[in-house]
Amino acid sequence: MSRIGKLPVQIPAGVKISLDGCLISVQGPKGRLSRNLPADVNIAVEGEVIQVQALSAEGKDRSMQGLTRTLIANMVDGVTKGFERILEINGVGYRADVKGNVLNLALGYSHPVEYNLPEGISAEVEKQTKITVRGVDKELVGATAAKIRSFRGPEPYRGKGIKYAEEHIVRKAGKTGKK
Repeated sequence: MSRIGKLPVQIPAGVKISLDGCLISVQGPKGRLSRNLPADVNIAVEGEVIQVQALSAEGKDRSMQGLTRTLIANMVDGVTKGFERILEINGVGYRADVKGNVLNLALGYSHPVEYNLPEGISAEVEKQTKITVRGVDKELVGATAAKIRSFRGPEPYRGKGIKYAEEHIVRKAGKTGKK
């Protein structure tokens, strides 16, 4: 049995779960999420707990049990607490600004980069160099942060670019002079 999959998911107060075949909907104070789950597992809502059971003891079904349990737990966490990723911008003249649902980035290109944020995602900019991406869907928050980072990834020589706040950039030595 999957070690993660056999753990129950606790349903906090104020969260409503509805299950319709393979479609699960979770509604909480921060929003509403729904997702189609694999048919290889059995999901049971028992009071304040959700149990996920694999239909067989095969490897694929056991891995789907762990995946399904983690997806449900992330949905419950998202509608109660929400998720966020913090990005930092390093470089002279590099800056960010949010106007409505559009993130404007000046990243040293000949043109400004404008990124329309997906629905359900919000961004805040602090001191023009720190971007906080927030939302209820963990997968969408991570994908949006990765897309923003891809506009100018950190380079290893000077560290210029957009990086995650917890990311450590391994710096390389530059060229040395010839003697």
